[in-house]
Amino acid sequence: MYDETKTILITVKAYPNPSRKYGETVCVAGIDTDKRKWIRLYPISFRDLDEDKKFKKYSIIKVKVHKPKDDKRPESYKIDAGSIKVLGYLDTRNKWDRRKRMVLSTLDKSMCEILRKSKKNDKSLGVFRPHNVDFECLKAKPKDEMARKSCYAQLSLFDRNKEVIENIPYDFRYKFYCHNEPSCPGHNYPIIDWEIGQAYRDWRMKYKSQGLLLEKIKERWLTRMCSDKNDVFFFVGNMKRFRDNFMILGVFYPPKID
Repeated sequence: MYDETKTILITVKAYPNPSRKYGETVCVAGIDTDKRKWIRLYPISFRDLDEDKKFKKYSIIKVKVHKPKDDKRPESYKIDAGSIKVLGYLDTRNKWDRRKRMVLSTLDKSMCEILRKSKKNDKSLGVFRPHNVDFECLKAKPKDEMARKSCYAQLSLFDRNKEVIENIPYDFRYKFYCHNEPSCPGHNYPIIDWEIGQAYRDWRMKYKSQGLLLEKIKERWLTRMCSDKNDVFFFVGNMKRFRDNFMILGVFYPPKID
């Protein structure tokens, strides 16, 4: 069934999301290191993986995969989670040189170009350079907590001890224009990176005021990551059911080189 083995640089881990079909899953994406092409791995029950298989972003993994019948996006693959082998990790030494060589080999012209390709089903993942970036935080629409908990109740006996992962009550979003598209109308997308959700959960103990907490998140994701001192790129991907709906999957922000 799993007819291919791929070596992948992991660049994206989305915040965990419960589903009725798979339980708690994480959408993971990265770059096929042999073909220098984007690849999406789903579903991954990340918190259920053995410790030696729990990779972090910018890990290089080897895994068995196959093309799913229910997802026609060109980058999508299902994986044999038991086959995951963590081979290494690309650090940030030499101004992120090793990461840049891999990530920027897949660079797209713009978000507008990614959208044009997605309409032809040629692309559902990518990386590009944004322009005039801003950040906003909005109250999230209330989620059906009973439905979320019911997804966990359907898990196998081996998974039932897992705590229901907290729903983040805010939508964090980037607003931006494309760097080299004079007619770009502007874009406004939610950020679904695991790191921003985890920051909200972890920092509440440190910053008791909700206003201060949200200010610190904005400081990290806008002032620091999108600083003029960094060369900023966004990782993006769309939804299986709604191909026009893209999301920010992460930020790539190596320091600029003089």
